[in-house]
Amino acid sequence: MLHRLEFLDLQAFILVAELGSFHEAAQRLHLSQPALSRRIQKLEELLEIELLERTTRRTQLTPIGADFLPRARRMIEEYESSILNIRELATHQKGTVTIACLPTAAFYFLPSVIRGFSEAWPGIRIRILDVSAKEGLERVISGEADFGINMFSAQSPEVSFTPLLRDPFVLALRSDHPLAAKESIEWADLEQVRLITVSRDSGNRTLLDNALSAEGLRLNSFYEVQHLSTSLGLVESGLGVAILPRMTMPGPDHDTLCARELPEPHIQRTIGLVRSNSHSISSTAQLFIDLLLEHWGNSMHS
Repeated sequence: MLHRLEFLDLQAFILVAELGSFHEAAQRLHLSQPALSRRIQKLEELLEIELLERTTRRTQLTPIGADFLPRARRMIEEYESSILNIRELATHQKGTVTIACLPTAAFYFLPSVIRGFSEAWPGIRIRILDVSAKEGLERVISGEADFGINMFSAQSPEVSFTPLLRDPFVLALRSDHPLAAKESIEWADLEQVRLITVSRDSGNRTLLDNALSAEGLRLNSFYEVQHLSTSLGLVESGLGVAILPRMTMPGPDHDTLCARELPEPHIQRTIGLVRSNSHSISSTAQLFIDLLLEHWGNSMHS
């Protein structure tokens, strides 16, 4: 029934109700009085109720017509605002871009791009889901996120991956730690210290374990945490050292923390853009992706 409800019929009813006169409403709508009467009649037949009582002197709402009037107004408002929203979306004045991003990559990749994007399209909201590699992949596949920034190891046939940056693993330690003074680090050095690692279900841990076991090396983990940021906090408080992607490290001018290159095998993760193969990308999200690729697309070759 609703799809047969016409915008102009609702508009005619609202105007007659507000003016209390068919004659005035017909003039406002540039319709003949019989044409206006037909519109109201059609609406009443569709709803199977009487909306207006017509007497010789004036027209007034029936009780059910009075109840329907605010609903009719709301329907018109929603119709008009949805048309407006479509226009705004088409011109990128409004909208939301949702990005599923590794927490470490969020700090590294996004601020510079978000700054440029918000200047160009100030009405578009940006929602960052800072989640693990596995969860980030799920959010992109389900369509909850427009796209993701993730590790290459977190792959699935349901997504396509555009590499953006190679991120080597480094040894994170306090600058006053004995190993910080060494010219080069050997794997044997790490057997003597307390190592802080992330849990085995982390994508970074899997990548590290696989690379080391291929060389017959094992990590002697003393503390295990869930998040890379927590392991950095423990390193800073002097509880041990950690092997982390360089991207997670603070800048070189940090008071207490420093990074040292690890011996071979050189372990690195590839960070890139993850897009769903089944969900089409909104034009608003595509604007963000274009800017992201412009900022970071050449870093793989540099």
